[in-house]
Amino acid sequence: MHKIRNIFLILLTILISACSSIPQNTSNSCSIFNERYMWYKHTKKTEEKWGTPIYIQLAIIKIESDFDWLAKPARQKIFKIIPFKRPSSSLGYSQAVKGTWEQYKNETGNKLARRTRFKDSVDFIGWYTNKTESILKISKKDAFRQYLAYHEGWSDYKNYKNSQKVIGLAKKVKNQSDKYKSQLKKCQKKLNRNKYIIF
Repeated sequence: MHKIRNIFLILLTILISACSSIPQNTSNSCSIFNERYMWYKHTKKTEEKWGTPIYIQLAIIKIESDFDWLAKPARQKIFKIIPFKRPSSSLGYSQAVKGTWEQYKNETGNKLARRTRFKDSVDFIGWYTNKTESILKISKKDAFRQYLAYHEGWSDYKNYKNSQKVIGLAKKVKNQSDKYKSQLKKCQKKLNRNKYIIF
């Protein structure tokens, strides 16, 4: 009995580490999905549900957290050495802040959603970009402007021209989404053929 328990704990540890570890090559969509096939299922479901392309979902996560499920903003420092509070409540793959995450849960009914879970994070991005299209009339296929709204928020989107840093990040999202899109063309047929794979 003790031996069975130990085997179970080892398998559980491997499963948890596999689900939470960062893919080896986060710049290549085919590589990401070859390592994390369930992530492909989740992003595809989000695309079908909200209309947000898989490559834009991935590009936003790449820039926001580089696929680190526990990513948080770096702490501010007092006198450049003493760790202080974090500049925002952003957390997880999508770097959603607490307030917007609560709005997402309330509007979608996904009460058990967690920012550290990939499935919920991409659904959040789909929900957010869908609202952006509705509020700001920005196409869900417009990676550049969608990211500007994602980073600045719907009410502050109009002021994005005041921040060259944000514009630079949005350009990176656009470039990365184009790369992911091109890469997916080479492997998406194969990924779709594996639709019956559970793990």
